Amino acid sequence: MSRTPAVDSAAPGFTLPGTVRTDSGPQRGSYTLGEHGGGPLVLVFYPGDNTPVCTKQLCSYTSELERFKDLGATVWAVSPQDLDSHEGFAEQYDLRFPLLADTDRAVAKAYGISLPGLGLRRSVFVVDGEGAVRWKHVALAGLTFQDVDTLTARIAEVTQGRRAG
Repeated sequence: MSRTPAVDSAAPGFTLPGTVRTDSGPQRGSYTLGEHGGGPLVLVFYPGDNTPVCTKQLCSYTSELERFKDLGATVWAVSPQDLDSHEGFAEQYDLRFPLLADTDRAVAKAYGISLPGLGLRRSVFVVDGEGAVRWKHVALAGLTFQDVDTLTARIAEVTQGRRAG
């Protein structure tokens, strides 16, 4: 298995299909890390749509999405399910950030969080506008997740030019 990228190193690049729920319905597109640019990106890897912990995690992030936006941050969530699954999940819980489909787990492998036969480790990476990892959390068991207060504090450190380490 690959190692997770170190803080202050380049985040592994990728392009994945994704969907985002909007008032006019789901919008599908391609999401490329290298084209993100601008403010920080909160890259959330979660094991699966419609599972108890993942649902709680992503609902907490969407309910506090303005706090991320106020810091100039964008949230993308990545899991192995396909776009149809993501669209149903986003609609059921009104998730308002892109859900990306890493169906072959290539991106999870590149980030060193793939678990053969089990999926992936629940993880969060804060990537700055230049594509460098500025903070990360990789769960051992994945039964808990990083809360909005923790993430927004780390993003604030990144946007203020301090290492969030």
